[in-house]
Amino acid sequence: MGMEISNPVSTRVSATRASGESVRASVIVTTLRAHWPEYLIEATGLGVFMLSACLFTALLFHPASPVASTITTPILRRLLMGTAMGTTAIAIIYSPWGKRSGAHINPATTLTFFRLGKITPTDTVFYIAAQFSGGLTGVLLASVLLGKTISEPAVNYAATLPGEFGNIPAFLAEVLITFLLMSMILRVSNAKRWNHFTGLCAGLLVATYITFESPISGMSMNPARTFASAVPAHAWMSLWIYFTAPMLGMLSAAEVYRASRQRTVACAKLHHRNSQRCIFNCNYEGN
Repeated sequence: MGMEISNPVSTRVSATRASGESVRASVIVTTLRAHWPEYLIEATGLGVFMLSACLFTALLFHPASPVASTITTPILRRLLMGTAMGTTAIAIIYSPWGKRSGAHINPATTLTFFRLGKITPTDTVFYIAAQFSGGLTGVLLASVLLGKTISEPAVNYAATLPGEFGNIPAFLAEVLITFLLMSMILRVSNAKRWNHFTGLCAGLLVATYITFESPISGMSMNPARTFASAVPAHAWMSLWIYFTAPMLGMLSAAEVYRASRQRTVACAKLHHRNSQRCIFNCNYEGN
C-alpha cells in the first residue's frame, strides 16, 4: 500500500475556509443576541399595521357593516381608509418602538438602506424575516378576531390586487408611488430642519395613495404587506408585481438621490431625533 501524502496548500485553504465560516456564524449569533429587540419591533410594527388594515377594511367595505351601508361613495370610503392607515403608520413611526428600530416595516425600505450602506447584511436578513413573519401574524390575528367576515370578497384579508386596468398599470403605479415615497424619505430625513417631519410626510403619502391610487394597484408599496394577505387569501397570481415594483421604485429613488444631491445618507431611521439606541451605520448628529 502506498502512503497517502497530504497537500499542505489544500489543508491551509480548508482551514482558512472553516475559520471564515466560523467567524461569520459567530457574527450572526452575536448580532442576533444584540439586536433581537429591533427585529421584534419590526415584526410587531407590520403586524399592527396589517391588523389595522384588516379591521378598517371590514369596517368600511364589508356589506353588513353599518359604516359601509351609510357611506356608499367609493372615494369617500377610500379617504377614510387612507386616513386610518396613514394615522396607523404615523403612530408606528413615532412610537418609542418605531423610534428604536427605525420603523422600516417594509423589506423594500430595508433593502434600499442596505444599498445605501446604512444597515449590515445580517441585520438586513433578520429585519426582512421579521417583517414577513410579523405581517402574516397580524393578518392571522385579524382572522381570529373577525372570523368569516375577513374572507368576504369585499374584505378578502385586505389583499392588494391589480385594479380593472390590469397588471402593467398596477406595476408602473407601484414603481411610481414607491419612488416618490423613498425620494421624500431621503430628502426630508436628511434635512436638519425638517427631519422630524419624515413620519408625518410618510403617513400623508400613505393616506393620499390609498385615496387616489388604490383602484390601480391596491396600494401596497410593501412585499411583506402583500404577502401577509396573499397567504390566507390564496391570492398568488399577481404577487410578482408587489415583490418587484416596490424594490425597483425605492432603489431607483436612492440612486437618483445620490446622483443629484451628491451627499451621504445620515441614517436608516425614519425618525432620528430621539434618545433610542441606533444599530445602523449612523452619522446623524446627536444620535
